[in-house]
Amino acid sequence: MKANTIAILTSNDEMPTNADDLMGFAQNNDLFYLSGIDQEETILVLYPDAYKKENRAILFIRETNDFIKRWEGNKLTKEEATQISGIKNVKWLHEFDATLQLFAFEADGFYLGHNEHAKRVTEKIETQQDRMILWCKEKYPLHEYHRVAKITRDLRQIKSPIEIGLIQKAADIGIEGFHRVLKACKPNIKEYELEAELTYTLIKNGGTRHAFKPIVASGINACSLHYNTNDAICNDGDMILIDFGVCYANYNSDTTRCIPVNGKFTKRQKEVYNAVLHCLKEGAKLLTVGKNHAEYEREMGSLVEDQLKKLGLLTNEDIANQDPDYPAYKKYFMHGTAHHLGLDVHDVGLYSTNLQEGMVFTCEPGIYIEEENIGIRLENDYVITKDGPLNLTEKMPIEIEEIEALMQEI
Repeated sequence: MKANTIAILTSNDEMPTNADDLMGFAQNNDLFYLSGIDQEETILVLYPDAYKKENRAILFIRETNDFIKRWEGNKLTKEEATQISGIKNVKWLHEFDATLQLFAFEADGFYLGHNEHAKRVTEKIETQQDRMILWCKEKYPLHEYHRVAKITRDLRQIKSPIEIGLIQKAADIGIEGFHRVLKACKPNIKEYELEAELTYTLIKNGGTRHAFKPIVASGINACSLHYNTNDAICNDGDMILIDFGVCYANYNSDTTRCIPVNGKFTKRQKEVYNAVLHCLKEGAKLLTVGKNHAEYEREMGSLVEDQLKKLGLLTNEDIANQDPDYPAYKKYFMHGTAHHLGLDVHDVGLYSTNLQEGMVFTCEPGIYIEEENIGIRLENDYVITKDGPLNLTEKMPIEIEEIEALMQEI
């Protein structure tokens, strides 16, 4: 932070569904990262240059009462909030306005949060962060304003051992869920029945929620990258693409596997599957310290291109005549293959920054052949280490022989 500035981080809203019902609460991840507080109606104020030491970090939480306790259950006490966050100065939320005013005229500026994700900026709704920005600028119009996200995106992209352990736990739950899917899968089962196996395992093991709405896409559905209706019948002879993740203690896994509905790959399915698996194995080796992300994606594209030629889907002539801005392989492989993973599934971090030790990335090549009703994507989660990538999802079955053997077990 710049000298003599105040950072204000707010919790996310509780979003309504209809009438008096609410969606499940998900904390603002910058606030959670800095405080560990996972409760609604929370504000964190950081003022490193405050004259009094106790005012350099203040946590504002919702004041509870017997009525709230009766209807909603226990909320954090000040003592509990201190124990979780390490912040000794905890106040009730209604004290925020007056407290901030004491500091504001000594400070030169504010750091405020906003969703700055490249693809997911909130456009059609007003969030608690939006309201805080409007309120601050109306009340303190002559202060300088800065972006919290510019700092937190650098902090959060390097994971601590504890964070990596939580991602590993999320991955382990996913591994168990995938084993249940292998046992349950059979011709004529509905996609949502396989999703239910993932949900059961998630809840049974104390997961917070799905990392995202699971994709259980059989047959042609697997060629739609974000299909998640999950209500089709899984037909004998088809493949199923299952892209799913577990959120555990607010940290996420993100994995993809593809299996044959009847437990046996056809010759062509094996060919395409092994092509994608080859790209995953070779592409994961590229996730090394110092690697430039754009260079990595180009190299991954070359791996897929080579496999598409071997599958008879591309020719040397296709490649020679391709548009350099839209390579020929994009017809069958149209997405990126590595994203940051952590508190967000597509976690914060600049892709212009070379890979560093402690970053966690997915690797997820795919080949989608709509005319053959085949869509295959395979995805693992890797920690970048000085000795090369560490696969957190290594125990999730991926080899054809193992998948077939497990699906044939009674």
